Amino acid sequence: MTEERIEDTAEQAPEESSTKPSRAEILEEEGEIAADYLEELLDLADIDGDIDIDVADGRAQLSIVCEDEDSNLGTLVGKEGRTLGALQELSRLAVQTQTGQRSWLMLDIDGFRDNRREELIKKAKRAIEQVKVGGEEFAFKPMNSFERKIIHDQAARAGLVSESEGEGDGRHVVIRLADD
Repeated sequence: MTEERIEDTAEQAPEESSTKPSRAEILEEEGEIAADYLEELLDLADIDGDIDIDVADGRAQLSIVCEDEDSNLGTLVGKEGRTLGALQELSRLAVQTQTGQRSWLMLDIDGFRDNRREELIKKAKRAIEQVKVGGEEFAFKPMNSFERKIIHDQAARAGLVSESEGEGDGRHVVIRLADD
């Protein structure tokens, strides 16, 4: 009788495992995989930090924070966020290696991206006003895709047209009045 129960349970297990995980569950798994990878990196580099995981805007979002004022998290941000960008790509690759799927997770360290977002919104608003008053297009300096999206969103909200131009590290946003 014990053997029959074991066989019945074994027959039920494949059906339960065939249930596809929800998008939220997939994103949570991505966050956990990336957090494990980043935790190991922090340990190897002897850097203190806590990793917060969230799912928002259709992607896993991780933040490395530290309450200590003398924290050395800035070394993980690097000049203009370049090291942060590289760590984000490495985290995405760690997720892809384990899941077989491309990840679009976002990584923030010590509030850098949040601060950068606020800074770019201010720059976008000044440029939008300049375009509206002068009528001439405005070209921003080269930016990464995260930063360009912020500018595109602000231009769209203001009723202006924006385009990304250039290639590679020279890719930048140009905003102009919409053709009527």
